[in-house]
Amino acid sequence: MVGFGLMQRVGVVLTPCHGQLKPRTCEFRVRIRCSSNVYVSRKKVLEKVDEELAKGNDRAALALVKDLQGKPGGLRCFGAARQVPQRLYTLDELKLNGIETLSLLSPVDTTLGSIERNLQIAAILGGGAAWNAFGISPQQIFYISLGLLFLWTLDAVSFGGGIGSLIVDTIGHTFSQKYHNRVIQHEAGHFLIAYLIGILPKGYSISSLDALQKEGSLNIQAGTAFVDFEFQEEVNTGKVSATTLNRFSCIALAGVSTEYLIYGFAEGGLDDIRKLDLLLKGLGFTQKKADSQVRWSLLNTVLLLRRHEAARAKVAEALSMGKSVGTCIDIIESSIDVSDL
Repeated sequence: MVGFGLMQRVGVVLTPCHGQLKPRTCEFRVRIRCSSNVYVSRKKVLEKVDEELAKGNDRAALALVKDLQGKPGGLRCFGAARQVPQRLYTLDELKLNGIETLSLLSPVDTTLGSIERNLQIAAILGGGAAWNAFGISPQQIFYISLGLLFLWTLDAVSFGGGIGSLIVDTIGHTFSQKYHNRVIQHEAGHFLIAYLIGILPKGYSISSLDALQKEGSLNIQAGTAFVDFEFQEEVNTGKVSATTLNRFSCIALAGVSTEYLIYGFAEGGLDDIRKLDLLLKGLGFTQKKADSQVRWSLLNTVLLLRRHEAARAKVAEALSMGKSVGTCIDIIESSIDVSDL
């Protein structure tokens, strides 16, 4: 799952440059400048990025990253991905590149679905066993069922089904290693693609329990959030640039694309696809234009993930260990050679 939010600018001095605002310096408790004369270690800057993200200073964190962007010993990979030309690609062209859209764009989470069914069966069998063991009367069973129905309705209305999702997702991560690994790989795909095309990740969660602990959110299973105030500003005006749309499309499809490349099909990511579909419809795209956007994004994302498979695997390992955003970025920079960009 991907998340985009409106960020607050803190501690960044901007100066006009050819009609655009560009960061001049970034001043915090410690002044950091990057120039040809003063070398600032990448690791130290990324530690500062983590600090600013933790404080909610997302614009400041982005300014630090852009200050080192493309510099020797700095952040060579940020926004430096080599992408495929944008044009109308046919389904046959996608198939020639090993992409079956039906296996990729129609995810069904069989793991969580199976867990929900098993819990329902267990509840019925448990109720029957309790009836026989304790001699529970039909009237008592009715009241118990009524109480459970009330709790289910309360969760659905007050928490959007978040408590139920938390229970099912926690069981999935605890008892299904395949499900646990799939979610981590999915989020690693979002993280890597976003960074390579120039969007700074600001945080991630790999389970509903993780999201609850980090964000106080009950209604998501996992997700990656990004510093992308420009996207929100464009959406609010109703005019989204081609560059911004391309970035959003690739990030939205990165999770399902990662699952497809590893497992041959995608289970998670339905919400990502729905968000992209809603955005394209909101922008007034015809079906043909929307198909063109999705096909290009799929091809571009899949080829990037294939090219940088080793980096994605290392990011997934870092996410599973709960490493910081800055550490994951450092892993990407250390894993990708300049010639591979």
